[in-house]
Amino acid sequence: MSRADWFEEGGLHNLSRSSFTDPEDMERSDFVNPEEKMRTWTSALVWVPTGLNKSRQMSMQELLETYTDSTEKFPTAIYLHGCTGLWSGSSLRMKFLADNGILAIGPASLARKKYAQSCNHVTHEGGMYREAVTIRRIDAAHAIERTKELPFVDAGNMLLIGLSEGGITTATFTSMQKDLSVRARVVEGWTCHTAWADQAGVRAPASEPVLSLVGANDPWFREPSLQGHCGEMMNRDNGSKSVVYKTGQLANRHELLEFREVQDETLAFLQQHMDLPMSVKEIQQHLTELGYDPGPVDGAWGAKTLAALNALRADEGLPPVTELDRAGQAWLRDVKDR
Repeated sequence: MSRADWFEEGGLHNLSRSSFTDPEDMERSDFVNPEEKMRTWTSALVWVPTGLNKSRQMSMQELLETYTDSTEKFPTAIYLHGCTGLWSGSSLRMKFLADNGILAIGPASLARKKYAQSCNHVTHEGGMYREAVTIRRIDAAHAIERTKELPFVDAGNMLLIGLSEGGITTATFTSMQKDLSVRARVVEGWTCHTAWADQAGVRAPASEPVLSLVGANDPWFREPSLQGHCGEMMNRDNGSKSVVYKTGQLANRHELLEFREVQDETLAFLQQHMDLPMSVKEIQQHLTELGYDPGPVDGAWGAKTLAALNALRADEGLPPVTELDRAGQAWLRDVKDR
Protein backbone atom coordinates (compact mmCIF):
# COMPACT_ATOMS: atom_id res chain seq x y z
CA MET A 1 0.00 0.00 0.00
CA SER A 2 1.49 3.37 -1.00
CA ARG A 3 1.66 6.34 1.31
CA ALA A 4 -0.79 8.14 -0.96
CA ASP A 5 -3.44 5.44 -0.53
CA TRP A 6 -3.00 4.17 3.03
CA PHE A 7 -5.81 6.29 4.47
CA GLU A 8 -8.28 5.43 1.70
CA GLU A 9 -7.48 1.72 1.81
CA GLY A 10 -6.81 1.40 5.53
CA GLY A 11 -10.30 1.85 6.95
CA LEU A 12 -10.05 5.63 7.47
CA HIS A 13 -12.50 6.41 4.65
CA ASN A 14 -16.17 5.51 4.13
CA LEU A 15 -15.31 3.27 1.18
CA SER A 16 -12.69 1.24 3.05
CA ARG A 17 -14.17 1.00 6.53
CA SER A 18 -15.50 -2.53 6.99
CA SER A 19 -18.55 -1.49 9.01
CA PHE A 20 -20.16 1.39 10.89
CA THR A 21 -21.84 1.36 14.28
CA ASP A 22 -25.63 1.52 14.40
CA PRO A 23 -26.49 5.02 15.70
CA GLU A 24 -28.69 3.46 18.38
CA ASP A 25 -25.63 1.66 19.75
CA MET A 26 -23.58 4.83 20.14
CA GLU A 27 -23.20 5.99 23.76
CA ARG A 28 -22.06 9.38 25.04
CA SER A 29 -19.29 7.57 26.87
CA ASP A 30 -17.96 6.43 23.47
CA PHE A 31 -17.53 10.05 22.41
CA VAL A 32 -15.04 10.87 25.18
CA ASN A 33 -13.46 7.43 25.58
CA PRO A 34 -9.69 8.13 25.95
CA GLU A 35 -8.73 5.12 23.84
CA GLU A 36 -11.04 6.21 21.03
CA LYS A 37 -9.64 9.74 21.08
CA MET A 38 -6.10 8.39 21.05
CA ARG A 39 -6.85 6.28 17.96
CA THR A 40 -7.73 9.44 16.03
CA TRP A 41 -4.38 10.94 17.07
CA THR A 42 -2.07 7.99 16.43
CA SER A 43 -3.71 7.38 13.03
CA ALA A 44 -3.46 11.03 12.00
CA LEU A 45 -2.18 12.03 8.59
CA VAL A 46 0.82 14.37 8.83
CA TRP A 47 2.56 16.65 6.34
CA VAL A 48 5.79 18.38 7.41
CA PRO A 49 7.49 21.37 5.71
CA THR A 50 10.99 20.53 4.48
CA GLY A 51 11.88 23.69 2.53
CA LEU A 52 10.51 26.23 0.07
CA ASN A 53 7.55 24.58 -1.67
CA LYS A 54 8.73 21.27 -0.23
CA SER A 55 7.10 18.91 2.23
CA ARG A 56 6.93 15.29 3.28
CA GLN A 57 4.10 13.02 4.36
CA MET A 58 4.66 10.86 7.43
CA SER A 59 2.84 9.07 10.22
CA MET A 60 2.38 10.49 13.70
CA GLN A 61 4.96 8.03 15.02
CA GLU A 62 7.50 9.21 12.43
CA LEU A 63 6.78 12.83 13.29
CA LEU A 64 7.44 12.28 16.98
CA GLU A 65 10.57 10.21 16.35
CA THR A 66 12.00 12.72 13.87
CA TYR A 67 11.25 16.10 15.44
CA THR A 68 10.93 15.69 19.22
CA ASP A 69 14.51 16.92 19.71
CA SER A 70 14.26 19.61 17.04
CA THR A 71 14.78 23.25 17.99
CA GLU A 72 12.51 24.40 15.18
CA LYS A 73 9.05 25.72 16.03
CA PHE A 74 6.51 25.13 13.27
CA PRO A 75 3.34 27.09 12.68
CA THR A 76 0.81 24.27 12.77
CA ALA A 77 -2.60 23.43 11.32
CA ILE A 78 -5.15 20.95 12.62
CA TYR A 79 -6.91 19.72 9.48
CA LEU A 80 -10.41 18.26 9.94
CA HIS A 81 -11.51 15.91 7.17
CA GLY A 82 -15.04 15.71 5.78
CA CYS A 83 -17.72 13.15 6.61
CA THR A 84 -16.14 10.50 4.37
CA GLY A 85 -12.84 10.50 6.27
CA LEU A 86 -9.28 10.96 5.08
CA TRP A 87 -8.76 10.73 1.32
CA SER A 88 -6.39 11.95 -1.39
CA GLY A 89 -8.00 15.41 -1.21
CA SER A 90 -7.08 15.63 2.48
CA SER A 91 -3.48 14.95 1.56
CA LEU A 92 -3.60 17.57 -1.21
CA ARG A 93 -4.84 20.25 1.19
CA MET A 94 -2.36 19.35 3.89
CA LYS A 95 0.50 19.31 1.40
CA PHE A 96 -0.52 22.80 0.26
CA LEU A 97 -0.23 23.98 3.86
CA ALA A 98 3.09 22.21 4.43
CA ASP A 99 4.54 23.52 1.17
CA ASN A 100 3.91 26.98 2.62
CA GLY A 101 5.68 26.28 5.89
CA ILE A 102 2.81 24.97 8.04
CA LEU A 103 3.03 21.62 9.81
CA ALA A 104 -0.32 19.95 9.07
CA ILE A 105 -1.87 17.30 11.33
CA GLY A 106 -5.12 15.61 10.31
CA PRO A 107 -6.73 13.55 13.09
CA ALA A 108 -8.55 10.50 11.72
CA SER A 109 -12.00 10.32 13.28
CA LEU A 110 -12.84 7.15 11.35
CA ALA A 111 -10.05 5.40 13.25
CA ARG A 112 -12.50 5.10 16.15
CA LYS A 113 -13.76 1.56 16.66
CA LYS A 114 -17.28 2.79 17.34
CA TYR A 115 -18.40 5.29 14.71
CA ALA A 116 -21.75 5.82 13.00
CA GLN A 117 -21.84 6.75 9.32
CA SER A 118 -22.85 10.40 8.93
CA CYS A 119 -23.13 10.81 5.15
CA ASN A 120 -23.39 9.20 1.73
CA HIS A 121 -21.03 11.00 -0.61
CA VAL A 122 -22.56 9.38 -3.71
CA THR A 123 -26.07 10.74 -3.09
CA HIS A 124 -24.84 13.92 -1.30
CA GLU A 125 -26.89 12.96 1.75
CA GLY A 126 -25.54 14.43 4.97
CA GLY A 127 -26.75 14.52 8.54
CA MET A 128 -27.24 10.75 8.77
CA TYR A 129 -25.91 10.85 12.34
CA ARG A 130 -26.36 14.23 13.97
CA GLU A 131 -23.97 13.57 16.85
CA ALA A 132 -21.07 13.04 14.43
CA VAL A 133 -20.22 16.74 14.72
CA THR A 134 -20.14 16.43 18.52
CA ILE A 135 -17.59 13.64 18.15
CA ARG A 136 -15.62 15.69 15.62
CA ARG A 137 -15.41 18.60 18.08
CA ILE A 138 -14.08 16.24 20.74
CA ASP A 139 -11.46 14.93 18.31
CA ALA A 140 -10.52 18.48 17.31
CA ALA A 141 -10.07 19.51 20.95
CA HIS A 142 -7.94 16.44 21.63
CA ALA A 143 -5.75 17.14 18.59
CA ILE A 144 -5.27 20.81 19.47
CA GLU A 145 -4.43 19.98 23.08
CA ARG A 146 -1.87 17.32 22.17
CA THR A 147 -0.38 19.42 19.39
CA LYS A 148 0.18 22.39 21.69
CA GLU A 149 2.25 20.08 23.93
CA LEU A 150 4.70 19.15 21.16
CA PRO A 151 8.08 20.85 21.63
CA PHE A 152 8.49 21.57 17.92
CA VAL A 153 5.12 23.34 17.56
CA ASP A 154 4.61 27.09 17.91
CA ALA A 155 1.58 26.75 20.19
CA GLY A 156 0.59 30.38 19.74
CA ASN A 157 0.63 30.14 15.95
CA MET A 158 -1.96 27.52 15.07
CA LEU A 159 -4.71 27.15 12.48
CA LEU A 160 -7.96 25.17 12.55
CA ILE A 161 -9.13 24.23 9.05
CA GLY A 162 -11.77 21.84 7.80
CA LEU A 163 -13.77 20.69 4.79
CA SER A 164 -17.52 19.97 4.79
CA GLU A 165 -18.31 18.20 8.08
CA GLY A 166 -14.83 19.26 9.15
CA GLY A 167 -15.84 22.79 8.13
CA ILE A 168 -18.93 22.61 10.34
CA THR A 169 -16.68 21.51 13.18
CA THR A 170 -14.22 24.32 12.47
CA ALA A 171 -16.94 26.97 12.36
CA THR A 172 -18.68 25.85 15.57
CA PHE A 173 -15.74 24.69 17.67
CA THR A 174 -15.51 26.35 21.09
CA SER A 175 -12.80 26.04 23.73
CA MET A 176 -14.14 27.36 27.01
CA GLN A 177 -12.39 25.03 29.47
CA LYS A 178 -8.77 24.99 28.28
CA ASP A 179 -6.47 27.08 26.15
CA LEU A 180 -7.34 25.50 22.84
CA SER A 181 -7.24 28.80 21.00
CA VAL A 182 -5.89 29.15 17.47
CA ARG A 183 -4.76 32.15 15.46
CA ALA A 184 -7.24 31.67 12.61
CA ARG A 185 -9.78 29.31 11.07
CA VAL A 186 -10.60 28.27 7.49
CA VAL A 187 -14.00 26.77 6.64
CA GLU A 188 -14.25 25.08 3.23
CA GLY A 189 -17.46 23.74 1.71
CA TRP A 190 -19.96 24.86 4.35
CA THR A 191 -22.62 27.60 4.48
CA CYS A 192 -23.01 27.90 8.27
CA HIS A 193 -26.77 27.55 7.69
CA THR A 194 -28.80 24.62 9.01
CA ALA A 195 -32.00 23.99 10.92
CA TRP A 196 -29.90 22.26 13.60
CA ALA A 197 -29.00 25.08 15.97
CA ASP A 198 -26.03 23.23 17.45
CA GLN A 199 -24.36 23.17 14.02
CA ALA A 200 -25.33 26.62 12.73
CA GLY A 201 -23.38 29.84 12.69
CA VAL A 202 -19.80 30.82 13.50
CA ARG A 203 -18.66 30.47 17.11
CA ALA A 204 -15.06 31.60 16.82
CA PRO A 205 -14.10 34.28 19.36
CA ALA A 206 -13.13 37.73 18.14
CA SER A 207 -9.46 36.78 18.50
CA GLU A 208 -9.81 34.09 15.80
CA PRO A 209 -10.58 35.48 12.32
CA VAL A 210 -12.36 33.10 9.97
CA LEU A 211 -12.10 32.60 6.21
CA SER A 212 -15.02 30.73 4.63
CA LEU A 213 -15.00 29.33 1.09
CA VAL A 214 -18.12 28.01 -0.64
CA GLY A 215 -19.54 27.54 -4.11
CA ALA A 216 -22.85 29.32 -4.70
CA ASN A 217 -24.34 26.15 -6.19
CA ASP A 218 -22.61 23.57 -3.99
CA PRO A 219 -24.45 20.28 -4.71
CA TRP A 220 -24.48 19.33 -1.03
CA PHE A 221 -26.57 22.36 -0.06
CA ARG A 222 -29.65 22.27 -2.28
CA GLU A 223 -32.10 22.25 0.65
CA PRO A 224 -33.34 25.79 1.43
CA SER A 225 -32.35 25.50 5.10
CA LEU A 226 -28.72 24.90 4.07
CA GLN A 227 -28.38 27.77 1.60
CA GLY A 228 -26.46 30.96 2.28
CA HIS A 229 -22.90 31.64 3.39
CA CYS A 230 -20.95 32.08 6.60
CA GLY A 231 -20.36 35.78 6.03
CA GLU A 232 -23.85 36.52 7.29
CA MET A 233 -22.75 35.39 10.76
CA MET A 234 -19.12 36.53 10.88
CA ASN A 235 -17.34 39.12 12.95
CA ARG A 236 -16.35 41.52 10.19
CA ASP A 237 -14.23 43.68 12.51
CA ASN A 238 -11.44 41.13 13.02
CA GLY A 239 -10.44 40.39 9.43
CA SER A 240 -12.88 37.53 8.88
CA LYS A 241 -13.87 37.03 5.26
CA SER A 242 -16.50 35.06 3.36
CA VAL A 243 -15.76 34.12 -0.26
CA VAL A 244 -18.66 32.84 -2.36
CA TYR A 245 -17.72 31.59 -5.82
CA LYS A 246 -20.65 32.51 -8.07
CA THR A 247 -19.28 31.91 -11.57
CA GLY A 248 -17.28 29.30 -13.45
CA GLN A 249 -16.59 25.78 -12.28
CA LEU A 250 -16.00 26.83 -8.67
CA ALA A 251 -19.65 27.87 -8.31
CA ASN A 252 -20.73 24.24 -8.64
CA ARG A 253 -17.99 22.68 -6.52
CA HIS A 254 -18.00 21.35 -2.98
CA GLU A 255 -14.23 20.82 -2.78
CA LEU A 256 -12.50 24.09 -3.63
CA LEU A 257 -8.91 24.04 -2.37
CA GLU A 258 -7.74 21.94 -5.31
CA PHE A 259 -7.74 25.17 -7.34
CA ARG A 260 -4.91 27.71 -7.43
CA GLU A 261 -7.30 30.67 -7.17
CA VAL A 262 -8.67 29.34 -3.88
CA GLN A 263 -5.22 28.41 -2.59
CA ASP A 264 -3.99 31.96 -3.29
CA GLU A 265 -6.99 33.40 -1.44
CA THR A 266 -6.34 31.11 1.51
CA LEU A 267 -2.61 31.77 1.65
CA ALA A 268 -3.15 35.54 1.58
CA PHE A 269 -5.52 35.21 4.56
CA LEU A 270 -3.07 33.03 6.49
CA GLN A 271 -0.17 35.39 5.80
CA GLN A 272 -2.27 38.22 7.21
CA HIS A 273 -3.26 36.43 10.41
CA MET A 274 -0.41 34.00 11.18
CA ASP A 275 3.37 34.21 11.45
CA LEU A 276 4.47 32.22 8.41
CA PRO A 277 7.71 31.70 6.51
CA MET A 278 7.94 33.66 3.28
CA SER A 279 6.27 32.03 0.32
CA VAL A 280 8.12 31.68 -2.98
CA LYS A 281 5.80 34.30 -4.46
CA GLU A 282 6.74 36.74 -1.68
CA ILE A 283 10.43 36.11 -2.36
CA GLN A 284 9.86 36.73 -6.07
CA GLN A 285 7.96 39.94 -5.32
CA HIS A 286 10.73 41.21 -3.04
CA LEU A 287 13.41 40.44 -5.63
CA THR A 288 11.41 42.22 -8.32
CA GLU A 289 10.98 45.31 -6.14
CA LEU A 290 14.73 45.30 -5.47
CA GLY A 291 15.47 45.30 -9.21
CA TYR A 292 16.34 41.63 -9.72
CA ASP A 293 14.50 39.47 -12.24
CA PRO A 294 13.18 36.21 -10.70
CA GLY A 295 11.12 35.34 -13.76
CA PRO A 296 7.33 35.07 -13.47
CA VAL A 297 5.98 35.91 -10.03
CA ASP A 298 4.11 32.62 -9.95
CA GLY A 299 5.15 30.93 -6.71
CA ALA A 300 7.31 28.34 -8.50
CA TRP A 301 10.86 28.01 -7.17
CA GLY A 302 13.16 27.60 -10.17
CA ALA A 303 16.59 28.37 -11.58
CA LYS A 304 15.77 31.96 -12.51
CA THR A 305 14.47 32.83 -9.04
CA LEU A 306 17.55 31.26 -7.47
CA ALA A 307 19.83 33.15 -9.87
CA ALA A 308 18.15 36.45 -8.98
CA LEU A 309 18.50 35.70 -5.28
CA ASN A 310 22.18 34.86 -5.61
CA ALA A 311 22.79 37.96 -7.72
CA LEU A 312 21.41 40.02 -4.85
CA ARG A 313 23.50 38.09 -2.34
CA ALA A 314 26.63 38.65 -4.44
CA ASP A 315 25.92 42.39 -4.52
CA GLU A 316 25.60 42.25 -0.73
CA GLY A 317 28.92 40.40 -0.40
CA LEU A 318 27.32 37.09 0.57
CA PRO A 319 27.94 33.57 -0.77
CA PRO A 320 25.40 31.81 -3.01
CA VAL A 321 22.74 29.48 -1.61
CA THR A 322 20.59 26.70 -3.04
CA GLU A 323 17.46 27.73 -1.12
CA LEU A 324 16.37 30.33 1.41
CA ASP A 325 16.00 29.21 5.04
CA ARG A 326 14.30 31.23 7.79
CA ALA A 327 17.46 33.21 8.54
CA GLY A 328 17.85 33.97 4.84
CA GLN A 329 14.25 35.10 4.66
CA ALA A 330 14.79 37.49 7.56
CA TRP A 331 17.84 38.87 5.75
CA LEU A 332 15.83 39.41 2.55
CA ARG A 333 13.13 41.28 4.47
CA ASP A 334 15.79 43.49 6.06
CA VAL A 335 17.30 44.29 2.66
CA LYS A 336 13.89 45.20 1.25
CA ASP A 337 13.03 47.41 4.24
CA ARG A 338 16.18 49.51 4.10
